[in-house]
Amino acid sequence: LYTGDEGTQAITGVGFQPDWLWIKVRNEVNSHYIFDSSRGVDQALFSDLPSAEVDYSATGRMTAFGTDGFTVETSGSTGTNGNDDTYVAWNWKANGGTATASGSESGNNPAYSVQANPTAGFSIVTYTGTGATGTVPHGLGVVPQMMIFKNRGSAGNWAIYHGSNTAAPATDVIYLNLTNATADTVNMFNDTAPTSSVFTVDTNGNLNEDGVAHVAYIFANVEGYSKIGSYTGNGSTDGVFVNLGFRPAWILTKVT
Repeated sequence: LYTGDEGTQAITGVGFQPDWLWIKVRNEVNSHYIFDSSRGVDQALFSDLPSAEVDYSATGRMTAFGTDGFTVETSGSTGTNGNDDTYVAWNWKANGGTATASGSESGNNPAYSVQANPTAGFSIVTYTGTGATGTVPHGLGVVPQMMIFKNRGSAGNWAIYHGSNTAAPATDVIYLNLTNATADTVNMFNDTAPTSSVFTVDTNGNLNEDGVAHVAYIFANVEGYSKIGSYTGNGSTDGVFVNLGFRPAWILTKVT
């Protein structure tokens, strides 16, 4: 948590150099800002919007990933550092901005760059779409349970694969920026579940537009650290207990 000063401000105390950063102003109406060290410090996406990536190198929203946090600046916006505005920032560690694997386009398989942290069950994958069914490495060494995709160059919804969404999760999709229920669609993941090494993208432009840059945030379960799953509500004040095996610090839920 931090308070903006409408200047350039270093936020410290994170405890590590973040690679994926999600910022939201708490006392004002404004979008959720998402940055990562694979796309570059000036490149913002918005988790509540279908908008393409925005380059803030000239106007400023964020300027650096530091060894113990990050630096934000504001040019007439409440987005990341408005004067006296209150903010929450969620941070994830990948590999310090350095790729752990990369590859060129091969047939229908996209060119890619992976920044993975298998210990934390998290990776950032940037790739260039081919518009045809192909596979992309994720670098985790285990089967991912959640994958969040965004087309960086065109407006399009944030597509999510969730391993506990339905009995056949690879046939379905939910959206980060929409209130829609689960949709059954064949052209997202080619009805193919991810493996311990790759995920499959199909022809849908939200995650595989030909010649366009995309990003995927990949998550796997890590015992005692992170848990991706599902539960069924009971509509009671004595609600459902969801056993994670640890006390969570961050919870993301969506009715499916």
